[in-house]
Amino acid sequence: MSCQHLVCAQCAHPVIEGRCAVCRANRERLHGHGLAGLSPALIAIVLLVALFATLVLEHLLGV
Repeated sequence: MSCQHLVCAQCAHPVIEGRCAVCRANRERLHGHGLAGLSPALIAIVLLVALFATLVLEHLLGV
Protein backbone atom coordinates (compact mmCIF):
# COMPACT_ATOMS: atom_id res chain seq x y z
CA MET A 1 0.00 0.00 0.00
CA SER A 2 1.21 3.49 -0.75
CA CYS A 3 0.51 6.71 1.11
CA GLN A 4 0.77 8.77 -2.06
CA HIS A 5 -3.00 9.35 -2.32
CA LEU A 6 -3.93 9.17 1.38
CA VAL A 7 -5.13 12.28 3.18
CA CYS A 8 -4.41 12.75 6.89
CA ALA A 9 -7.48 13.02 9.12
CA GLN A 10 -5.64 15.37 11.49
CA CYS A 11 -4.11 17.98 9.18
CA ALA A 12 -6.04 17.29 5.93
CA HIS A 13 -2.83 17.23 3.86
CA PRO A 14 -1.39 14.32 1.89
CA VAL A 15 0.28 11.76 4.17
CA ILE A 16 3.27 11.58 1.83
CA GLU A 17 4.20 15.16 2.81
CA GLY A 18 4.43 14.27 6.52
CA ARG A 19 3.32 17.68 7.80
CA CYS A 20 2.15 16.49 11.22
CA ALA A 21 3.20 13.77 13.67
CA VAL A 22 0.31 11.53 12.59
CA CYS A 23 1.33 11.82 8.92
CA ARG A 24 4.95 11.02 9.70
CA ALA A 25 4.05 8.02 11.87
CA ASN A 26 1.73 6.55 9.26
CA ARG A 27 4.19 7.20 6.46
CA GLU A 28 6.89 5.33 8.39
CA ARG A 29 4.48 2.49 9.15
CA LEU A 30 3.49 2.14 5.50
CA HIS A 31 7.01 2.51 4.13
CA GLY A 32 8.72 0.64 6.93
CA HIS A 33 11.60 -1.67 6.24
CA GLY A 34 11.74 -5.42 6.40
CA LEU A 35 12.39 -7.57 9.41
CA ALA A 36 13.75 -5.76 12.47
CA GLY A 37 14.23 -2.55 10.51
CA LEU A 38 16.56 -4.16 7.97
CA SER A 39 16.19 -3.41 4.29
CA PRO A 40 15.00 -6.25 2.05
CA ALA A 41 18.31 -6.16 0.16
CA LEU A 42 20.28 -6.66 3.36
CA ILE A 43 18.03 -9.57 4.36
CA ALA A 44 18.62 -11.17 0.95
CA ILE A 45 22.39 -10.77 1.36
CA VAL A 46 22.29 -12.35 4.82
CA LEU A 47 20.29 -15.29 3.47
CA LEU A 48 22.75 -15.76 0.59
CA VAL A 49 25.70 -15.72 2.99
CA ALA A 50 23.96 -18.28 5.21
CA LEU A 51 23.30 -20.50 2.18
CA PHE A 52 26.93 -20.19 1.05
CA ALA A 53 28.19 -21.02 4.55
CA THR A 54 25.93 -24.08 4.68
CA LEU A 55 27.22 -25.31 1.31
CA VAL A 56 30.85 -24.81 2.39
CA LEU A 57 30.28 -26.70 5.66
CA GLU A 58 28.58 -29.58 3.81
CA HIS A 59 31.52 -29.77 1.41
CA LEU A 60 34.11 -29.70 4.20
CA LEU A 61 32.31 -32.26 6.36
CA GLY A 62 31.49 -34.53 3.43
CA VAL A 63 27.82 -34.83 4.34
